This record gives sequence, C-alpha cells and structure tokens, in this order.
Amino acid sequence: MTSQPTDNPAQDVGSAHRGRLISFLVAAAFFMENLDATVITTAVPAMAQSFGVLPVNLSIGISAYLLALAVFIPMSGWVADRFGPRSVFAGAVLLFTLASVACGLSQSLPMFVAARVVQGIGGALMVPVGRLVVLRSTPKSGLVKAIATITWPGLAAPVLGPPLGGWIASTWSWHWIFLLNVPLGAVAIVLALRWIDDAPGKARPFDWIGFAASGVGLAALMYGLELMSHAPIDWVFAGALAVGGAASLVFALWHLRRTAHPLVDLSPFSVQTFRVSIFGGSLFRVAIGSAPFLLPLMFQLAFGFSMVASGFMMLALFAGNLGMKPATSFVMRRLGFKGTLLINGFLVALGFAACVAFSASTPLAVMVAVMVLSGMCRSMQFTAINTLAFCDTTPGQTSGATTLFSMAQQASAGVGIAFGAIGLSIAERFTGHAGAPEVQDFRIAFGLVTVVALLALVDALALPKDAGNRVSRHPASASAKA
Repeated sequence: MTSQPTDNPAQDVGSAHRGRLISFLVAAAFFMENLDATVITTAVPAMAQSFGVLPVNLSIGISAYLLALAVFIPMSGWVADRFGPRSVFAGAVLLFTLASVACGLSQSLPMFVAARVVQGIGGALMVPVGRLVVLRSTPKSGLVKAIATITWPGLAAPVLGPPLGGWIASTWSWHWIFLLNVPLGAVAIVLALRWIDDAPGKARPFDWIGFAASGVGLAALMYGLELMSHAPIDWVFAGALAVGGAASLVFALWHLRRTAHPLVDLSPFSVQTFRVSIFGGSLFRVAIGSAPFLLPLMFQLAFGFSMVASGFMMLALFAGNLGMKPATSFVMRRLGFKGTLLINGFLVALGFAACVAFSASTPLAVMVAVMVLSGMCRSMQFTAINTLAFCDTTPGQTSGATTLFSMAQQASAGVGIAFGAIGLSIAERFTGHAGAPEVQDFRIAFGLVTVVALLALVDALALPKDAGNRVSRHPASASAKA
C-alpha cells in the first residue's frame, strides 16, 4: 500500500525525506516531458532538411505530441488506480524514453510523427500520475515544498527549450535532442521502482464514453487554439475546432456526473480551494502562458534585439523563477494562501503592465530587473495555485483531482499561447500593422493580458482567510477563529 501522509508533523518526519526525493524524481521527469514539447521549435529547419520536407510540414510533429497528451490525460487516473501508481509511472517513463529513441532514429516524417504520438501517450500518463505519486508520498507539512519542486519544470521548459534545441542541433545534430532522454529515463525508472510504493489495483469498468468525449474534446480544443497561434489564421476552421472541443467537454462533464463508473471523479469540484485553483488559477495560467509567446516577439520584432539578446531576456525570467523557490514556504507562512494569491497576483499583473511601458529606449538593466521580478512572482503564484488545489481534497479524491488538474493545466497552456496570438492579431488590426507588429501592438496585447491577470484575482477574493492554513502553516487570524 502507498503510505498516506498524516496531519501530525511528528509522524510525518520519517516520510518527509522520502517525499522530497520523490518530488525531485518527478520534477526531473516533468522537465524531460515539458522540454520535449518545445525543444524542437528551433531545430525544425535541420529536421526538415533531414526528412526532405518543407519546414512548415514539421508543425505536425509538434501538434501530434500535444494532441496525444490531450487525448490520453483523462484516462491517467483510471490507469493509475487499476495498475498502481508506481507501475504506471515507471511504465510511462519507459514508454516516453523508448519513443524518444524512435524520434531520434526516425528517417522520415511519418516515422517521426508516429514516434511523437507514442511519446505524447507516455507524457500523458507520466505527468498526472507523477503528481499523484508526490501527493500520496508527501505529508501535509511538506506539500508546499513538494509542489514548488514539481512546478518549476513547467516554468523553465518553455524558456529553455527553444535555445537549448537550437544549440544541440547546431553543435551536434537534432537527433541528440531526443537521444539525451535515454540516460535520464533509465535513471528515473530505476529510482521510481526503488522509491515509490505501489497500491493494489482497483477493478472498475472503463468509461469509454467519458474517454471519447473528454479526450476528443480536449484534443479538438487544443488543436483549434494551436492553429490560432500561427499566422495566417483560418479563423473559421480554428474557431470551429475550439468551439466543438469545448462542447464535447461540456458533454463529458454531463456524462461524468451521471454515469455509475465515471472515468474521472468530479467530486473534487465540491471543494472550494480546488475550484479556485482550477477556475481562477486557469486565468492566471492563461496570462502567464502568453509571456513565452509575446516577449520574444516583442524583443526581436519591435525592439530589434538579436536572437541572443532576446534569449538573454528570457533567461532573466527563468532566473527569477528559480530564485523564488527557496522563499515560497516563508511567504505562504506569512501571508497564507488568500494573501499570497491576492498580493502576489497583483504583482503578476503589475509585471505585465510594466511590459506595456517598455520601448526600445528603455534601459536594458530596467528590463532585466522587471523580467527577474516577474519571474519570481510567476513562480510564487504557480506554486500557490498548484498547492491550493490539493490542500483540502481527501485521499479518495486525489486520483480524480490530479487528472482534472492536469486537464485544466494542459488546456490553459494552449489558451495562453492562443490568447497572446489573438491579442496581438487584434492589436494589429486596430493599428493597421497587420503582419508587421510594432511597439504599440505589443502594448495593446500586454494590456489585454494584464486585464486577464486582474480578473483572476476575483476568484481568490471568495476564499476564507484561513483557507489551506494546515498546509501553509499560516496562523488563523483572531477574527477567523472567532
């Protein structure tokens, strides 16, 4: 049986160290998965030449990976419950690693796309099941640090992926982008089998209708949003996909509430802290997810920065992400979840507002400082939102909660990129700079992102002052106790 964390710190001491080790293991696997979603973008020309196709044709390799993730994430909780989290997590890492080898050895575009689909299936199981493993192996007293540890790959990979992929492709060859996963995957599998306890499988029928409706819905929504992030945009086709996907997800929710054996347990939505992390938290993820799309374009197209200089600015954002990690527990103890989400959330919005004021004449030191501080606030907000989701869910709800959370995270990541692209497109139409965005276009786009970040604060206002205090260790106020 997988040991369940208790609420007694004295009893949690023995499991805290093990939980931290598992958190680092899962974070490493998450980084490998997140990195592969973005790392090939700068290696596309070299890969296209190797396959004898046009670079634009390689976009199907990126889309296939993301769509496989979207389709198979909803079934991750059922698979973990049926076969045990250790077996599924180790098996997912193995599948991901073998698919990486197939990607690196591909001799044609069809072979590469097929390997990317299998890689996406491995990632779809690896991410939510890995989070489930961390939650089940970490005592409540260590939840903030554990979530902070597994949060950073999602922040770091979009920033590091493109420059790292370009460097590997130019220094060695694009094949090594995927072959480097082999030693990482091998180590992860050995450690997973050694550190992670397993639980007996639970036999329950597989919900085929729920799988089809949720998987197809999430995939159609993600693909429609992905099409909106590339110019020229076929608004009718992309919009139809996104609307159709959203409708399928609505049907999936209707079905899951009524069937006797739902693929995904929806009971976590009855927990207020979980709802806030999903709904208000998704708005923050949309705002934050637009940054890796808008910032490099603004630096290069509007300010005339080189790719190296633009990459340096994004690394400043990444430095802020990492720099905040040691302080996350301290901040939450002082402010609590509600205070952290509101105060730090306002600072996130302020960071986007600062981007509105940027121009080519803004001193580089000022822009770097804003990037670092924005990265710190982004990291803090992600950790708070991600931890809040699991503060009050019961052990029986953990599997469903991790699946729902992963689905929302995947969807909001796609919406973030699409929202940045749509915001920039709207600005270009308004200013008449279609196809050639200038500084004012990016100012309008970042203004829209700022509004979304501020709207995300509304959901957090409804939280009680003592929300999640047993996890944050923030002392309840006298009025709250009364």
